[in-house]
Amino acid sequence: MDYTPRLKSLYNDEVAPALRKQFAYGNVMETPRLQKIVVNKGVGDAVANKKALSDAVEQVRKITGQQPVSVGARKSVSNFKLRQGMPIGVYVTLRGDRMWDFLDRLISLALPRVRDFRGIPDRSFDGRGNYSLGIKEQIIFPEIDIDKIDNINGMDVTFVTSARTDEQALALLKGLGMPFVRRDQDGKGNTE
Repeated sequence: MDYTPRLKSLYNDEVAPALRKQFAYGNVMETPRLQKIVVNKGVGDAVANKKALSDAVEQVRKITGQQPVSVGARKSVSNFKLRQGMPIGVYVTLRGDRMWDFLDRLISLALPRVRDFRGIPDRSFDGRGNYSLGIKEQIIFPEIDIDKIDNINGMDVTFVTSARTDEQALALLKGLGMPFVRRDQDGKGNTE
């Protein structure tokens, strides 16, 4: 059975041709595409509570479907009882079909479950076509059982694209269905 993720098909059939037309690329390879998604979760409690790190590993594994990597502290900070190399976070880099499946679940299942959701901000680009999204609660993902978690904390999701500008990356992510907040002249936001 040949499986192709829904958003990958959408990108190939509709989004990429629309981007080529909108930005008038001379070469097909200039078309911006999603290269990878990095899910990062910092665990400040890991210094005092070793179980917090293993819980974070398990939660990120359930959310992404891939085993996360532990990240150690870069510097020692005596006020926080933190030594260099101590594990204080986890991250996962998603590529290929897992990346497309995670993006689909994020857009269609997780983001609509955020309380008072009005869209995600369109100002979190880095100037090179990459977008970062902060998620305040891990419980928005249906894979997480609310009854089995000790504390609610968030994570960062970074979308790395091949776009050269933020405008191109915004057009790519909008085409894939990211629910950005539309800004009016008076600064108020509406969901697109």
